[in-house]
Amino acid sequence: MSGGLARDAVVGAVARLAPSFVETFRDPWWLIGSTAMLLSGVDDVVPGDIDVLTSERDAEAFIARHPDLLEGKHHPTGYELFRSRFARFRFLPLPVEVMGGLQVLRGGTWMPVQVGTTRMVDCGGAAMPVPAPAEQLRLFEWVGRDKDIDKARRLRAHQGMGDRDVA
Repeated sequence: MSGGLARDAVVGAVARLAPSFVETFRDPWWLIGSTAMLLSGVDDVVPGDIDVLTSERDAEAFIARHPDLLEGKHHPTGYELFRSRFARFRFLPLPVEVMGGLQVLRGGTWMPVQVGTTRMVDCGGAAMPVPAPAEQLRLFEWVGRDKDIDKARRLRAHQGMGDRDVA
């Protein structure tokens, strides 16, 4: 799938999910990972899912809202370095992974993932929160897995784009 097709698919999927996100989440939340990169203007990324970072309470509420779409036992790459109220859902065209109260194991200590600067991007008329590009870069480098470092490299290559709302 090319960048333009990926963008269209992700924007469409997020637009369809927006009412459920907005009606369910009460605490701060963000679209993160490859989805956030794509919505921030990085065209050479094709998300395999839609990652959502939220509170444990909101993750539980989303699970309760969509029990019929919940996948059983799915472990993301490097899951031993993470803990959260994790759930994966079979939405189409992309699965949704919700991480409630996400923590990362750093130097033997569990550290909460904290998002600083947030940008709102338009997804088919729905304003969706993503970390600002500089914040995405910080998070990818902080997590530090090989795939995160690759994402940081690609994001850095697009750093001249600034913190624009581009979706």
